[in-house]
Amino acid sequence: MTISALLFTLFIFPGFLFLSTYGTVCEYLDRHWYAKLQNRVGPRFYQPVADIIKLFAKEDITPKTAEPAIFNFVPLIAFAAVCTTFLYIPIYKSEILSQIYFEFDLVAVLYLLMMPSVMLFMAGYFSVSLYSTIGAVRTMAQLFSYEVPLFTAFISPAIIAGSWKIADITAYYEANPGHCLFNVIGLIVAIIALQGKLERTPFDMPEAETEIVGGPLTEYSGKKLAMFKLMSDMELVVGLGLISAIFLGGFGYTKYLPIFSFLIFIAKTLVLLFISSVIKAAFARIRIDQMVRLCWYYLVPLVLVQLLAAIIVKGWWI
Repeated sequence: MTISALLFTLFIFPGFLFLSTYGTVCEYLDRHWYAKLQNRVGPRFYQPVADIIKLFAKEDITPKTAEPAIFNFVPLIAFAAVCTTFLYIPIYKSEILSQIYFEFDLVAVLYLLMMPSVMLFMAGYFSVSLYSTIGAVRTMAQLFSYEVPLFTAFISPAIIAGSWKIADITAYYEANPGHCLFNVIGLIVAIIALQGKLERTPFDMPEAETEIVGGPLTEYSGKKLAMFKLMSDMELVVGLGLISAIFLGGFGYTKYLPIFSFLIFIAKTLVLLFISSVIKAAFARIRIDQMVRLCWYYLVPLVLVQLLAAIIVKGWWI
């Protein structure tokens, strides 16, 4: 493994440059489909990039009442966590990436995916603003609601595959595509819970602009706000990619050439993105108490049924 190959992997593909570029593409497609479903014109194709560039060019302000160290540092932590997570999604067969995969890396990935939400809470809480604090509290309330069904949904495919390594799980379902049917309930729960994690409609209560301006990010501006916005786009790609790798039989990275694996990755994530856009357009924002009730009264029982089914299938069938 050469230094140049490692740097290319980390910063070009499938690292930061590809992730950020594809994240902005997914944001455009999401907004475009969302507008078409509501019979609106929607944004131009360059709008997401223009928004990021505009924010990076604006003045960067730190409120006097905020904790400056935490206020300035949390965007970097959230940004780094999302970028690191993407490296563990086996898009194509790579000698360099295979060296960073390890047993139980699924647990590490789920932990890293939790970090952006925690950082959003800290960003809002330490901004010492009424709107930011309310948004931060809502972010944490959602975190305690959707994380349980989301994490549990990923356990069932791991149990059936007999591994906690994402690459091994992907390889198992590529070799046994019919076994993906055992995880249909978990897939549905994961898609719904991901909407909550990404704070997308109908679970966008933490940043409800009609109620609390911008939620946890109300006091952010300039480069730090741009980092949060770009992080949100990249987190969307990571979430869709992880669901595809775990529930939809991966991307053929063990069977096909890298280019075909890459095209399969794009196709599957775009299908999931369209489903997410339909959910976003079909439902209005709900209250935070309704979000908690939905997760604990419906999603958690469903995912426990999925977990029990996975244990039975693994123990007595496969």
